[in-house]
Amino acid sequence: MEETVVLTGVEVGERVDKYVARMVPSVSRSRIRQLVKQGLITVNGVATKASYRLQAGDEIAVRIPSPEEPELVPQPIPIKVVYEDEDLVVVEKPAGMVVHPAHGHEDGTLVNALLVRYPDLPMDEEKRPGIVHRLDKDTSGLIVVAKNEHVRRNLQRQFKRGRVDKLYLALVEGRVEPRRGIIDAPIGRDTKRRKRMAVVRKGGRQAITEYEVAEYLGEHTLLHVSPRTGRTHQVRVHLAFIGHPVSGDTVYGYRKARLGLKRQFLHAHRLGFRLPSSDRDVTLVSELPKDLRQVLERLRRPSLISAEEWEESQR
Repeated sequence: MEETVVLTGVEVGERVDKYVARMVPSVSRSRIRQLVKQGLITVNGVATKASYRLQAGDEIAVRIPSPEEPELVPQPIPIKVVYEDEDLVVVEKPAGMVVHPAHGHEDGTLVNALLVRYPDLPMDEEKRPGIVHRLDKDTSGLIVVAKNEHVRRNLQRQFKRGRVDKLYLALVEGRVEPRRGIIDAPIGRDTKRRKRMAVVRKGGRQAITEYEVAEYLGEHTLLHVSPRTGRTHQVRVHLAFIGHPVSGDTVYGYRKARLGLKRQFLHAHRLGFRLPSSDRDVTLVSELPKDLRQVLERLRRPSLISAEEWEESQR
């Protein structure tokens, strides 16, 4: 759906592209440049240049066309089913797989794989068949998919009301103290780096994450992490906020991954919820995949092989 944003009360002398980027943080700067070239950003009803300096009384209108929806094509991609009944299916999403098609990821997604086996999944408002919740591309683990609209809404209510037991395994940088804690810090779009999220005190949405130390491993800590809300990148943002970014996370942690990791060490390990039809509680578990198990094995036996030797052996 096309959206038009009208902005007034400008900062006199500021470039129009920078002003729009600041006032409409959901639109990236590269996208703003495209909108300017297409004549979709106007000042007082006239198409403008990105370099235009704002004057008192200017009114800026930003037309944001709806992105083209990628075609949903069933693809025979193997998926591992952990649980299934007539209402829903729980699968293990591997790292590197996007949950649903979007710009830049038109196919090869979990949805493309699911549609081969379940062609009649219910469509939500964003054209994502069966999807109730999401995992980041490079996060592995459990995800539940609804087979009908009634179940989709039921599960969404459980997530929204905090009735779903979600537990992640996360290896983080440094020694986490205290051993248990609650991170209560609002999350919103990073005003400096538009593709990232951040703890934002003004305008952020409430976000709560609980953690408990599972194991200390030298300069790293293995955590059990339970997000009580469902904000974008919540676990990664909150752990980085307290000074212990997820190992291998090159967005919120070190720019270059260490320990031989090719992705963030974050795995959706446990998922518990109430089955909509039978009203019975179910708890499902997904063990760590091989790449993450190998990292823990090396950290637990550091004297057998150096970090450099181990990383070289993984190439």
